[in-house]
Amino acid sequence: MLNHKSTRSARLFWLGALLGAAVFLLVYGLAPLDVANDAFCRGGYIEKDIQQHYAGWLFYRNSAPGWPLGVTQAVNAPQGVSVAYTDSIPLLAVLCRPLAAALGGTFQYFGWFTLVCFALQGGFAALLCGLFAEGLAAPLAGSLVFAASPILLERAFRHTSLGAQWLVLAALYCYFVCRRQSRFASRGLFVINILAVGIHPYFLPMTYAVTLALLLEYAVKQRQWLRPALFLGGNMLCTAALGWALGLLYGTATSGGQALYGYFAMNLNALWNPAGVNGVLYSRLLPAQNQVGGNYDAFAYLGLGVLAALPVVVVSARRHLLPAVRRHWALCAVCAVLTAFAVSNVITANGVTLATLPLPASFIKLFSVFRSGGRLFWPVYYLLTLAAFAGLARLPRGAVWVALFAAVQLWDVSPALCQRHDAMQAAQVTDAFPSELDSDFWQSAAQYRHTESVQGMQADSLHLALWAADNGMTTNDPFAARYDETALAAERQTALDALDAGTPQSDTLYLFEDEGAFLQAVEPVKALAWCGRVTSADGSASWYVIAPGLQGQTFDALCTPYDEDYPLRLADYTDALWNRGVLDETKQTVCFKDSPFARTKLDGASLLCAGGQEYPILKVDDHDAGWLMVTLDIEDATVLWDQELTTK
Repeated sequence: MLNHKSTRSARLFWLGALLGAAVFLLVYGLAPLDVANDAFCRGGYIEKDIQQHYAGWLFYRNSAPGWPLGVTQAVNAPQGVSVAYTDSIPLLAVLCRPLAAALGGTFQYFGWFTLVCFALQGGFAALLCGLFAEGLAAPLAGSLVFAASPILLERAFRHTSLGAQWLVLAALYCYFVCRRQSRFASRGLFVINILAVGIHPYFLPMTYAVTLALLLEYAVKQRQWLRPALFLGGNMLCTAALGWALGLLYGTATSGGQALYGYFAMNLNALWNPAGVNGVLYSRLLPAQNQVGGNYDAFAYLGLGVLAALPVVVVSARRHLLPAVRRHWALCAVCAVLTAFAVSNVITANGVTLATLPLPASFIKLFSVFRSGGRLFWPVYYLLTLAAFAGLARLPRGAVWVALFAAVQLWDVSPALCQRHDAMQAAQVTDAFPSELDSDFWQSAAQYRHTESVQGMQADSLHLALWAADNGMTTNDPFAARYDETALAAERQTALDALDAGTPQSDTLYLFEDEGAFLQAVEPVKALAWCGRVTSADGSASWYVIAPGLQGQTFDALCTPYDEDYPLRLADYTDALWNRGVLDETKQTVCFKDSPFARTKLDGASLLCAGGQEYPILKVDDHDAGWLMVTLDIEDATVLWDQELTTK
């Protein structure tokens, strides 16, 4: 009997893994499996995040080995950062670096990682479904639903490491097996929790929530607390050890990012909202629903098959629901907590914020460690999918119902599968996000050893990061998901002090996001460096640069050198009163960042000129520190926005 069960489990796992691999191949094709093909990594195929992951790997591969193993000094220089914070799958990066060095040339592991994720998703889904249905056919049909899960397709395309959702399925499988065997010490769960920290820290609260549920239910039922507590403590200790070795605890790279907890929260319509990112729609039938702010990152569309099955299951199994909740009380409790965390204190429904519950600032700071809290709903999501499957499988002719369930689900999500396939195919032909580093300036600038983002995150920062990594540079541009804002500010101030003293580092390319900051820093070093503005060919991006040692060189028309002919531009300033540097109230007053250059241009000037037109200057006001406000004899100064201006 035991051998029969083992043989069935092995068959289910491998057949499910083949189904998962088939879904991968249908969507991605074979090209990503060529480790020397990084076109899809550079192209971005859906979003630019894969460029962040790949740039992190390139910087890590090019840097000297050290301790902790997953840290590269080339990013967030000079402090360094773990490649966990570029979502470069740190465990895989550490394991692949010797192989990449031995092979030489281009080497990317993201394609194979994604294939393995889809295969394991299918394999563990088949095992999980096999616990609730007899035979092979029904569990494999259920496995296909999990392998084509909307959240798997959405996350694997947007954030490669988050494609490892098989970790959640594997944890749930271990949970149910151990519950049936009345034991808590699962080697599988122990390993899963450790692996999670090496792939992406967001999986830790998910897999540990399932582990905690198993331990609590065992401890209460058996009235044995010590051994489960020792198991949990030992597991957490080993997890922390791997996290430490991979550099997740390295330095103080724990701040940064764009939003606090509550912004990337789960909308109450998430389960039936098929709207993915960049216009991808995951349903043939259901329309996209409205969302608020960062709700898109908490995408959790169940699929029409699951949505249709759940009411049927609830009605048919209504007498068994309460006993099931009582048996699995801890699992239900952790699911409630994960759901509450995903919804957050900022409760949204459709396009409306229903309420913002007050939380202490200390809680907001703590919860912001997992600021995309909507992702923590995934264990609940997969349990709902499993409940739909299990309920149908127990109906008369359950295999037929399960087959219909899988067919409806796949039919519903098939447009998204096709869109993802087309996006991947396009990424093999041309860059979905073409680089904006068009000027020949970048060829000359490849000589530098470091790029210094003196102020702000640079335009097209990920292509800039790829360019720097390709040329063996280091960078402080904060493109990692976490970095030390205080250390970065101090390091930038040191760079500004060096520029102010007229002593720039000869091996450093200085980059400014804002023209005003550039103009404040450029005067002391203009004789020692090529200084000016570099734009992309389509004008969508621009950089203000100080390039020591390149003074006197001439570049293409995309470069505007800083000299006596350098133009004035309105400050890109907007608030309740100003609109891109123009005072809304009168539309006659414009503002410039205060700088020696701007003062020189405006001192004694009577006319501001643009596009062959001349506008009399009525007043120059500098009472607001850091700004020069100029009132013109003009009907509507918004025509001056983004224009190159001169004075007379």
